[in-house]
Amino acid sequence: MKRRVTWAVVALVVIAVGTAMAIAVPRLPDRGNATPTARVMKGALKLTVHATGELRAGRTMTLVAPPVGGMLRIVNLVPTGGAVKSGDTVMEFDPADQQYALEQARSELEEAEQGIVKMKADSTVQVAQDQVALLTARFDVRRAELDVSGSEFYSAIDSQKHALSLEEAKRRLAQLDEDVKSRSVTNQASLAVSEERRNKARLAMQRAQQIIESLVMRAPMDGVVSLKENRDASGGFFFFGMVLPEYRQGDSVWPGRPVADVIESGRMEVRAKVDENDRANLTTNQPAAIFVDTLPGSTFKGRVGTLSELANRASFFEASSINRQFDVVFQFEQPDPRLKAGSSARVVIEGKEVADALHVPRQAVFDKNGKNHVFVKVGDRFEQREVKVIQRTESRVAVSGLAAGTEVALVDPSSTARPSSASSASPMPAAGGPAR
Repeated sequence: MKRRVTWAVVALVVIAVGTAMAIAVPRLPDRGNATPTARVMKGALKLTVHATGELRAGRTMTLVAPPVGGMLRIVNLVPTGGAVKSGDTVMEFDPADQQYALEQARSELEEAEQGIVKMKADSTVQVAQDQVALLTARFDVRRAELDVSGSEFYSAIDSQKHALSLEEAKRRLAQLDEDVKSRSVTNQASLAVSEERRNKARLAMQRAQQIIESLVMRAPMDGVVSLKENRDASGGFFFFGMVLPEYRQGDSVWPGRPVADVIESGRMEVRAKVDENDRANLTTNQPAAIFVDTLPGSTFKGRVGTLSELANRASFFEASSINRQFDVVFQFEQPDPRLKAGSSARVVIEGKEVADALHVPRQAVFDKNGKNHVFVKVGDRFEQREVKVIQRTESRVAVSGLAAGTEVALVDPSSTARPSSASSASPMPAAGGPAR
């Protein structure tokens, strides 16, 4: 009897514990109910494009060390972030070597000019002397001719002497005339050489003067200075991850090295990347709303500027299934001095509207073997069906091949059932980032 009472008590305890557990622990859902779903909707679909980019200056000018044939030393330099106006001095180089070259060229020029003056004076004196010599020679020829004409009054020997004297006078006159012509040509050639030396010295002086002027580099526009890295600071030794200092006063620079950038202020633009699917929904001069992160609460009006025709090359680590990205430039309608280069910005472009479109969330479309599929709920299971994607937005996808109201899965049911195979299918990525 006592044993029966004991078994009855144990049974009552087991029943009470089972009842308590049934009340406290909720019933686990079925596999079909555990998969989130959505229904195919039919209606107007706004093709809104979202992009994230960075503010860049509309124009950037690089200042390069002038070509002078040797290293230059920086004696004055505006630091990074310094604001400059058009025509302000950004940097100066030591002009000592060029000033020495200028003085040398000036000295050679003065020497050449003095040599030309002396040569012209000597030539004038020589011409006068030649004229006197020619006049004397002609007089001698004329006197010899007179002596020969009166030879009947002289003896035969004297007549022969007079004839010989006339021949000698004529030869002397002819030789003197040739010498005068030769000296004239020689003097002209020497003068041309001296003038060429003077021109060379003048050009050297002008070049030195121009180089001295180029050693003072000025801002071509209003903007902000951004100094370059000094690649000569390490002595030509580089290693991965090495941080190079910026240029500063006292550094030596090789000719042709870029030293600083002048970033135009006021005129800014946003450079962003969009998915290849959103690229088809953009056109030049399309209105856009720009939100700059450093200026919360402010909305700037802009327009689509340059649209890249070529996609960016994917990196080595990117999967081949990832959609390609295109560069897009957005321009502000009105400049604002508060806009600073380097700030991040969000851009919203209101595209066209597709009427009576069948659309589902982007999470419901999966890429399997290069084709688009959805999982349609049929009873308590899901069937995989291929669909055609017509348009895409950041959160919705317009498709064909489904009826309105059809219930589709938002995750891959096979991945939900078998976690080990979760990588067999993945939802299509949203433009510019994950779908929201």
